[in-house]
Amino acid sequence: MKEAPHPREGKWWTWQAGTGVLLVLFVGIHWVAQHYLAPGGLRTYEQVVAYVRQPVVFVLEALFLPTVVVHALLGIRALALDLGISPTGLKRLTWVLALLGLLAVFYGWWLLWYLN
Repeated sequence: MKEAPHPREGKWWTWQAGTGVLLVLFVGIHWVAQHYLAPGGLRTYEQVVAYVRQPVVFVLEALFLPTVVVHALLGIRALALDLGISPTGLKRLTWVLALLGLLAVFYGWWLLWYLN
């Protein structure tokens, strides 16, 4: 018999749903700006760098990155839950994903800062 989910398991679902809503917003802004407002439908490297140097765009892209990373890693965690990972395995996976997420976000922020 499968054991009952941890009482705090719902908080992770809430975070994933929240980041999903934010993704719709961020992807919409990113898509319109990168493909509909860009000359010729796609920006060159130089145009991307100039675009990201705008303060509002910098902040939006800097918020977009952790939103994508958190949503994706919570999706991997949810898949592990669906596959029946043990509570100990889930705890370890959560820590590994958190570490990978932090590394990915800080590396992405560093790259974004470097472009500026």
